[in-house]
Amino acid sequence: MNFHEYQAKEIFASYGIPVPAGIVARTVDEATAAAEKLGSNAWVVKAQVHAGGRGKAGGVKFAKTLEEVKKHATNMLGMTIETYQTGGMALPVNEVLITEAAEIKKELYLSLLVDRANKCLSFVVSAEGGVEIEEVAKNTPELIHTVVVENTEGLFPYECRKVGFDMGLNSKQVRQLTSIMLALHKMFHEKDLALVEVNPLIIDGNDDVVALDAKIAIDDNALFRHKDLAAMRDSSQEDPAEAEAQENELNYIKLDGNIACMVNGAGLAMATMDVIKLKGGDPANFLDVGGGATADRVATAFKIILSDKNVKSILVNIFGGIVRCDLIAQGIIAAIKEVGVEQPIIVRLEGTNVKQGKELLEQSGLAIIAADDLDDAANKAVAAVQ
Repeated sequence: MNFHEYQAKEIFASYGIPVPAGIVARTVDEATAAAEKLGSNAWVVKAQVHAGGRGKAGGVKFAKTLEEVKKHATNMLGMTIETYQTGGMALPVNEVLITEAAEIKKELYLSLLVDRANKCLSFVVSAEGGVEIEEVAKNTPELIHTVVVENTEGLFPYECRKVGFDMGLNSKQVRQLTSIMLALHKMFHEKDLALVEVNPLIIDGNDDVVALDAKIAIDDNALFRHKDLAAMRDSSQEDPAEAEAQENELNYIKLDGNIACMVNGAGLAMATMDVIKLKGGDPANFLDVGGGATADRVATAFKIILSDKNVKSILVNIFGGIVRCDLIAQGIIAAIKEVGVEQPIIVRLEGTNVKQGKELLEQSGLAIIAADDLDDAANKAVAAVQ
């Protein structure tokens, strides 16, 4: 789950991380009132969407007068923003953040993420931040520094100081960076986060280090421990099918292919996608209906799959361990009758009550293509598309 910038900054501030003063607004009048309340002589109007690259898409504007604040808020509220991070979606702007304009002497970069290669957390920092950070990583990787945080020892202040001096910061700024990094590390653990990114982290007009932007993602599996954070979810920023899947406890991720997959178990789902690719096809989604799938859940999964207009065939691959194959078959039949499926459906069932499940499918009178195993199912799914 991702957060809006203003939400991330609220969390930052609760851990003592310096951020510019700002007020979120949902109407043009609220935006103008927010600028007046901040009392600055210049402001930045920032569209609130779950994506980076907003500036290049017209989602970040500088304003010297209240009239300019009003103009920018009018243009942003109700617009949609599509960037390289939105996965082809145009995200609606329902809120804008009005912040004091900061004097920027230097833009830095700071992130904390799960380092799967080292099986721990790692900080990634650079003396060159801002909108071109990807180019920095590509063309001048020597300017990117990594601090690997050992799981047992944790983050030591000297590690933060070292990277600060490597970035060319002075003693005061190094102390400030150290404080920010230690606070981020504490926040990451306490909030069960998956990613924190500050781009840019700036040196302002007072030579202080300040988090000008903030991006946070939390591990969805930990949301049950953080009801306050779960309440911040903005489903308008998510793919509608993925949002519906989450509400129904289905693991669904939309992809660019045309062969839909419905599988029980994440490992089996990934193996199914691999075999489809091996046979020359392209998966349209990752969909794990779970080990305890019911007929109703399978029917819901079918509806979600069919919301993707790119789907040309559907491969159902179920191994009945906990879940019974006859229940899956009932769900498939119910979904086809309710939704009206025109695409070819290839079904491979194996495991508990597989005989009863296959009999239900055969007796349904529906155009369902049976498969003997995963290899056979993938071949038939690819052939159906071709």
